[in-house]
Amino acid sequence: MTRAAVLGAGSWGTTFAKVLADAGCDVALHARRPELAKAITEDGENRDYLPGVRLPTAVRATADPAEALLDADVVVLAVPSQSLRGNLTDWGPLLPGDATLLSLMKGIELGTTKRMSEVICEVTGAGTDRVAVLSGPNLAREIAEEQPAATVIACPDAERAGRLQAACHTPYFRPYTNPDMVGCELGGAVKNVIALACGIAEGLGFGDNTRASLITRGLAETARLGMALGAELTTFAGLAGLGDLVATCSSPLSRNRTFGEKLGRGMSVVEVQESTRQTAEGVKSCRSVLDLARAHGIDVPITEAVVRVCHEGEAPGQMVREIMSREAKPE
Repeated sequence: MTRAAVLGAGSWGTTFAKVLADAGCDVALHARRPELAKAITEDGENRDYLPGVRLPTAVRATADPAEALLDADVVVLAVPSQSLRGNLTDWGPLLPGDATLLSLMKGIELGTTKRMSEVICEVTGAGTDRVAVLSGPNLAREIAEEQPAATVIACPDAERAGRLQAACHTPYFRPYTNPDMVGCELGGAVKNVIALACGIAEGLGFGDNTRASLITRGLAETARLGMALGAELTTFAGLAGLGDLVATCSSPLSRNRTFGEKLGRGMSVVEVQESTRQTAEGVKSCRSVLDLARAHGIDVPITEAVVRVCHEGEAPGQMVREIMSREAKPE
């Protein structure tokens, strides 16, 4: 039996712990707050982040990272992307030396513009063959309710990817494999930024044409950046590209889309942040995505617009006008 440690008991970490258990794994779920770990153990559910979803008995919650990581074959990292480096620094001495390190995070690190897999390798010293990424149209609540969904596991080691695929394959969750970690990670990070733009447009009262235009042009700027960094173009037409982008930009379950919608309706960034306990990764990652694009000379107008709204005080309506008034170009 595969032993898995899921570090991070938010909605997606908790959901993926359920997926692993339903696939036959023995799962330790690490919660930062002892009271949350205790409540999950006593209630059999995570009422803070996933209320109403019963967790399998194979999921054990703990606030002790050493207990969670003991003899783990797979270590799943499910913390906010900007906190990864600090958390890994603390957890590093506890990580089993041969465990697979699987990232569920979708972000680019501020300051360094590193992808999450790069941060993992840098902090832990693990080789790239030990690190994998999971990305796709994976809204936590729907998967927790066992609605059918697919995902992508990206890893340069095909054998390791296959083992991960088997470890999380259930009747409702179908994983595919792909060696393109760069493309999968960029697709997951940039789609959060595009989802913020789609939410802003929704909040301003715009409809399907606007959303479809933002999704399509957002995919174009994601692919441009990905190609500059060595990604495979076909990745962006798959689950970790277009699939994740469509789900995140369209669903009211999407944290980034919902955050953007509230901005479009007139709330400030601080007001929206104070209204939710969930992390909208795109709010911080938009700046690092823009820094990464500028470092490689890539034009990302939607990302630039989101940065202006989230961090430079630009009004959402002005953002739309500026995007639409840009110089016309061939598609």
